[in-house]
Formats: sequence, C-alpha cells, structure tokens
Amino acid sequence: MQIREGGPRRGAASAARSPMSAMMLAMFATMASFYVAGRLWQDAQSRVYLIKELDRRTGQGHSTISVDDTLKVVACRQQGKRLASLEMELAAAKHEGFVGKYTYETNGTNSRKRPLIVIGIMTSFGRKNYRDAVRKSWLPTGSMLKKLEEEKGIVVRFIVGRSVNRGDASDREIDEENRSTKDFMILDDHTESEEESPKKTKSFFANAAESFDAEFYAKVNDDIYINVDTLSAMLKEHWDKPRVYIGCMKSGEVFSESYFRHASGEMFVISKAVAQFISINRSVLRTYAHDDVSVGSWLIGLAVKHVNEAKLCCSSWPSGNYASL
Repeated sequence: MQIREGGPRRGAASAARSPMSAMMLAMFATMASFYVAGRLWQDAQSRVYLIKELDRRTGQGHSTISVDDTLKVVACRQQGKRLASLEMELAAAKHEGFVGKYTYETNGTNSRKRPLIVIGIMTSFGRKNYRDAVRKSWLPTGSMLKKLEEEKGIVVRFIVGRSVNRGDASDREIDEENRSTKDFMILDDHTESEEESPKKTKSFFANAAESFDAEFYAKVNDDIYINVDTLSAMLKEHWDKPRVYIGCMKSGEVFSESYFRHASGEMFVISKAVAQFISINRSVLRTYAHDDVSVGSWLIGLAVKHVNEAKLCCSSWPSGNYASL
C-alpha cells in the first residue's frame, strides 16, 4: 500500500513544481528584458545627443557617431572650404614670392581673415599685476591688439570665470578692466576656483571653438611670456596635420604613479578639429585634478598626432618664464 500511494504523491509534487519553475523563469526573463531595454534606451539617448550636437555645429548628417568618427567628420566637412582657400593662396603666392597668407572667408561683400590661433591666457581674480606684466611685455593693447588679430591672425584673450557670488566686487572689477582693455573672454558658465581649473580649460576650448573659427587653439598660464612671431612660424609646420596636440609631452612615472602621455600644463596647443571635439563632447569628458592630465585623457585612443615640441618645455627657456618661442 505504501508503494502504490507513494507514486501519485511524487507525481503531484512534480506537477506542482513545474508551473512554479516556469513562472519564475518568466519573471526573470521579463526583468532581464526591462533591464536590457533600459540600457539600450540610455545609450540611444546619448547617441542622439551627440549626433544633434555634431549636426548643429558642422551641418547636417545622420550617420552613427563614435568618438573617433566625430573628429573625422568635423575635419572632412571643413576640407572643401580649406581646399578652395588653398587654391587662392597658392595663386597669390606665385606673384608674391611664396609669402604665406592667412586664409580668407567671404560673407557677402565683406571679407575677413580666419585666425591662425586663439590664445587663452588663464588668469583669475586678484592677478591684475600678472595681466599688466603680460600687456607690458608681449601682448599689445588697444589698436595694436586689433592689428595683431587682423594682420597676423593671432587672437589673444585673458580667460576668467565668474565669482561664486555672482555680481560681487570680483566680478565688477573684471568687467571694469575688460571695458578698458577689451582683452578678456569671460566664461559665464564657469565659477572661478583653483580646484576647478580643468573644467575652466575645457570651457575655454569649447567656447573658443564656438566663437572663433581658428586653425589652432592654445592654453597658456598668465605668468608665461611668449614670442607670437616664433609661435606663428612653428604652427605653420603643422598645418598639414588635421588633428594635432602640441606641447612638452610627459609620460611615465610621476610621484610613483604611471600617467598617460600628455602635454605640460604651462602651455599647449590643439588644432581646430580637436577643439571642436571638446566642444561637442564637453558634457561627457571627465576632468581630473590637473588640466594637463585631463586634456591628455580626453585624447586617448583618438587619431590625434602628439607633437613633443621642445620649445614649449620650461627646461629650454633661457630665463624666468619666457618660453623659447
């Protein structure tokens, strides 16, 4: 009797477990589907944002965009304009002894020169003495500053953010100084702080790329003095490199830690396509404790030419903080 009764009980228990197992598998499958769908939606939203940003700055286009593709698309869309300008430049050079000219852009009946470089001098509140020293040494003022832009294609601006207490004495002093000198780029989207210097550098490149269609963009500290003519000559050697990162390159062991290759923070230069990449992706580019390491990290894995320029290394400077440019 026990043997005969045991069979039906096992069959009933097995039948009870079978629907329960199926139900649990269905629940897990449903939860997994929701998770995967959620991640795909987040990735899709990020991709749509990058595509819209790229379209807004460089024209229409609907291909999927990777980080490297962003640089390539930006560079390719500028190539047509660049070729036309070079043809005009070559024709003029044949009659002028091959003297270099900056490229022109035409807007209706008005012509203007495309800047060779935009130089951002990083400064902050309470450093007017440093700014005045720069103005007395290598940065012209007044009409001569405008002449530097028009004749040599070199745009120079002091870069500063806003006070944490918007509109306070620090902000008013900068505004008053700028009304007199007209040589500032004030970053309204950045709060001035020594700890936030990497974000300030990112904001400068992003805003400069949107405000000026230059060939190159440079970051320099306000205690560094340079020769703009020598800098201009150096940059002309790199016009054939669409994506370039120029500076005193550092890598290897630093304070017992291994860092990736990056340019020393006193001064470095990036080309237009790299600046536009930073502008497009500013919201997703992570910053670290120092701006030089941060910029180097943004370019990891990209098709960017790293140029180790000895003239931008402080060890080669003849005296003080004068760059050997």
